[in-house]
Amino acid sequence: MKVLVIGGGGREHALAWRLAQAARVSRVYVAPGNGGTRGDGRYECIDISEPAALRAWAQKEKIALTVVGPEAPLAAGVVDEFRAHGLRIFGPTKAAAQLESSKAFSKAFMKRHKIPTAEYETFTDAAAAHAYVDAKGAPIVVKADGLAAGKGVVVAMTAEEAHEAIDFMLVDNKLGISHNEGGARVVIEEFLQGEEASFIVLCDGVNVTALATSQDHKRLLDDDQGPNTGGMGAYSPAPVVTAEVHARAMREIILPTIRGMEKDGIPYTGFLYAGLMIDSAGHPKTLEFNCRMGDPETQPIMMRLKSDLFEVFWHATDGTLDQIELDWDRRVALGVVMAAHGYPLSPRKGDRINGIPVEAPDAVVFHAGTVLEDGELKTSGGRVLCVTVLADSVKQAQQRAYAVAARIHFDGAQYRKDIGHRAAQARAQG
Repeated sequence: MKVLVIGGGGREHALAWRLAQAARVSRVYVAPGNGGTRGDGRYECIDISEPAALRAWAQKEKIALTVVGPEAPLAAGVVDEFRAHGLRIFGPTKAAAQLESSKAFSKAFMKRHKIPTAEYETFTDAAAAHAYVDAKGAPIVVKADGLAAGKGVVVAMTAEEAHEAIDFMLVDNKLGISHNEGGARVVIEEFLQGEEASFIVLCDGVNVTALATSQDHKRLLDDDQGPNTGGMGAYSPAPVVTAEVHARAMREIILPTIRGMEKDGIPYTGFLYAGLMIDSAGHPKTLEFNCRMGDPETQPIMMRLKSDLFEVFWHATDGTLDQIELDWDRRVALGVVMAAHGYPLSPRKGDRINGIPVEAPDAVVFHAGTVLEDGELKTSGGRVLCVTVLADSVKQAQQRAYAVAARIHFDGAQYRKDIGHRAAQARAQG
């Protein structure tokens, strides 16, 4: 059977990589893909992005299953378009994707359905937003309401930083985004203390299957310093998500979300990513929802998945997720993101990439911001590669990943040297 993966990042490369190993899959198409998928005979890349055009192509090619990777096509209604023409596609509808595409929708939904999250208020008026910050003080979190490719959140440690973020997002609208009713809008919420984790599940509208736990590193620099990014690395499993935390997250956050969406007349299908903040007592609160798998969490999770991913998606689009149980490699998977010079504010493009090793059973370099130009692999985005490995321990995974990363070169490459440090500390402490 033919399969289509929509997207061109590291997440989509990892999904396509795992789907290509499925028993019933004859061909994997990626739209648009990247330099890594274009240079690999296991995939065929197509340069179509508009939902109706993609749907028409999928009909013509008799695509059996489509999987949506990034947020933009979901917010544009690609799932609605495919389903309206009888095509099998895994992802949430445009209405359901508001859990990610509108922070205000998401927060109001959580408040309405009593899903634990940070206290918040929503603003379109800058003066009112500034007054709220003055009343609450810092630290405080300012979020742009809309899709901002991971750049729409400012964790302001001072009131001055919060005021600057309000002006940037609301007054000047420098991010150039708008919420679903038009115009700029911000959500300002309380700062939560604790440890972050990524909790990702598959949903078929009724049933829910949790993926392996994972944790990513948002800050650019070692020791969690520097600006926020889309993610500089990740690992799975995440020790902070204990069995008790896992049960609480399912009971208090995930299942109430699926039931709440159903109650609101918007059944949820697809990946659901809950960004959790877990306090010292093991109580999780929801930082945000994403309507897709995380990037770079997908890469380690796909390395650990032993189940046939095509069969998993087939059940998910049949409404029979309750009939499967996922099989996981017991080893640790760890991914180190290699980013372009100038990332995250002004990533440079066009640098030649050399030294990527041949894929091994325990080490795969997934591409994100890469392009093939006249046979040469070059950088084309902020996060360029994700060096992903399997090993028996966190420490061994770190050693293996950094040994591979050291062999890869492009001018201005930057990557953290401490991916997995929280997991290593947790294991050292028993």
